[in-house]
Amino acid sequence: MASNLTTSTASELAALVRDRQLSPVEITAHFLDRIDAHNGDLNAFVTVADEAAMTDAHRAEAALLSGEALGPLHGVPIAIKDLNATKGLTTTYGSQLQRDNVPDHDDIIVERLRAAGAIIVGKTTTPEYGWKATTESLLTGATHNPWNLDLTSGGSSGGSAAAVSAHLVPIATGSDGGGSIRIPASFCGVYGIKPTFGRVPASYTGLGGWRVLAQGGPLTTNVRDAALMLDVISGPDARDATCIADAPPPFERAIENATVDRVRIAWAPAMDDRPIDPEIRDICAAAAYAFESLGASIEEAMPAVETGPTMDAFATMFLTDYAVSLGPLVAAGHGGVLPERFVEWISAATEWSAARFARALREREWHRRRFEELFDSYDLLLMPTMATAAFLIDHQPSVIDGRPVDPMSGFTPFCYHANLAGLPAASVPCGFTKSGLPVGLQIIGAWGDEETVLRASAAFEAANPWAHHIPERFLWEPSAD
Repeated sequence: MASNLTTSTASELAALVRDRQLSPVEITAHFLDRIDAHNGDLNAFVTVADEAAMTDAHRAEAALLSGEALGPLHGVPIAIKDLNATKGLTTTYGSQLQRDNVPDHDDIIVERLRAAGAIIVGKTTTPEYGWKATTESLLTGATHNPWNLDLTSGGSSGGSAAAVSAHLVPIATGSDGGGSIRIPASFCGVYGIKPTFGRVPASYTGLGGWRVLAQGGPLTTNVRDAALMLDVISGPDARDATCIADAPPPFERAIENATVDRVRIAWAPAMDDRPIDPEIRDICAAAAYAFESLGASIEEAMPAVETGPTMDAFATMFLTDYAVSLGPLVAAGHGGVLPERFVEWISAATEWSAARFARALREREWHRRRFEELFDSYDLLLMPTMATAAFLIDHQPSVIDGRPVDPMSGFTPFCYHANLAGLPAASVPCGFTKSGLPVGLQIIGAWGDEETVLRASAAFEAANPWAHHIPERFLWEPSAD
């Protein structure tokens, strides 16, 4: 039973709980044991909520036995990225500035997950306030990739992706302001989806968060669990002035008929000729053209974007957001406990003119329009999630395919476009490099069309299943000794 628990999906576990075939207490204890046994290798959790989780599990079991109405995730353990506030549970935002912060409230995503019956087993690591695309912080150190512990898990949801990849939890939250769900999903070999901007509400409280571009979303081992979690966390909330006012479609129902028959697909092997590892390009191209055998049509096409101005607009918007939230702390002398490069960026952003931000807003609108023009002719845009596979921790590549790149962003030139345009985008595991590292294919949809992204993801998963691929060292069960 232990190995079955480890590899069971969140959807399967929820069904077994509802049918009284498994106890929430048994399930929660099992995954807490796995966290205890394996987190030392990964450093995926900054806080483990052993006592609170078991208390919640006993309450979930009592509700089950008393015949109470059950939520769709009743009794299912979940990990929460440490950028989501959790009532009564330490929320550090990855920073020494917040190492003792215990919120008196849950943020909206956490509220909804608790109401759905999910059991929070801990908080996952993130760089300070989610500021970069790998997961290291001065507070927690580095989070390791389950496929090779010397390598990065990606970021900024690296703790969540690593925890799901190693099956320390069946499901976890992430947030994505420039790829922070899709980057670690690709590097760790799991599924992650960033919804349309405004689909998942967030509270305007707390520090950091790239809120001008970011969305919360799931990291899972499979597409159905992601759709289930999106059903739980999506929908309007008056506390978020940017959220989509209309009720979302039923996402789990959308994948019941997982077909891409007659879907029109654009394939972009490299946006704006950005450097990409040839092995990654070839793996993603093979995966993209595999959609033809599933009934889709596919052509090579991409929006008419230029990386220079779009990256400048993106950086201006997210760093200005940080300057507003964290600039006063830096000015007050607290920058010494933040990464030096991050402080430099915040300080520079506090000096930017209003004209620069206005230009960024203008470029964002043109960026959206370029993608709208593409989606006038196509239903989906496919491209590599990343330009490389995972690399050594603290060794971001400065050269890709013989061309120099910025070590901070050169390995992820394809993700931020969906944030700037506000579009739904997923990373689907699509293969492995010759050295055994996962590769992700990015599936981008038109504004508001998570359904087609999920349906295409599920169709690809059915034809090219990936969930059986588990990092070997994490197949070991603590109960086996």
